Amino acid sequence: MKIYGYRPRPLNSGDVGMNLNRKKLGTIAAALTLSGLFVTLLAVGLTNKSPVTGRSGVTRVGNPAESFSMPLIGGGTFDTAEHLGKPMVVNFWASWCPPCRQESPGFERTWGTYADKGIVFVGVDIQDGEEVAQAYVDEFGLTFPNGRDLDGTITVDYGVIGLPVTFFVDAAGIVQGRWVGALAESKLVDWVEALLAGVSPSGDAEGETPGGFQKF
Repeated sequence: MKIYGYRPRPLNSGDVGMNLNRKKLGTIAAALTLSGLFVTLLAVGLTNKSPVTGRSGVTRVGNPAESFSMPLIGGGTFDTAEHLGKPMVVNFWASWCPPCRQESPGFERTWGTYADKGIVFVGVDIQDGEEVAQAYVDEFGLTFPNGRDLDGTITVDYGVIGLPVTFFVDAAGIVQGRWVGALAESKLVDWVEALLAGVSPSGDAEGETPGGFQKF
């Protein structure tokens, strides 16, 4: 379309310089915006540096333990209803979780010491196939009951969002404590002794091993 009475003015060096300056200003503004966004995100990250995984199972402490039934690895069934009135240690694990592998030998040794003292140990495997789960149990020689959470119901009921996590349930069925991350054998023994004595253990009722858990 031709517009009468209008003649485009040729660009001179000043116009070119102005356009270049505008481009530079635009680039600088964009860079400052991105820089500001990065600083903001960094500040948020530092403020919330505790991994969300550390809250795995946090809502269960002080509340009744959820009852459950599951198929045992190697055959049979485990049902919490058959162990009412006994303190219980519930450990969530998976074969692909390095911290789980770190703590498993200590769990088996502790179970070997307290198996006949009236306490129940049970392991709940997450997201493993039957053969893989069996291989894990065989590798660590686990002799206490271990089963698979086939549909994830137990995991959801206990609010588990990272592994390993261990719950300590007293004889009345109340979750008295939890530990997120690889649990030191000495800490496990302290909790077992406290549960058997019907007293609160020394130290924190909740805790985590920094960097010692696996998100899933």
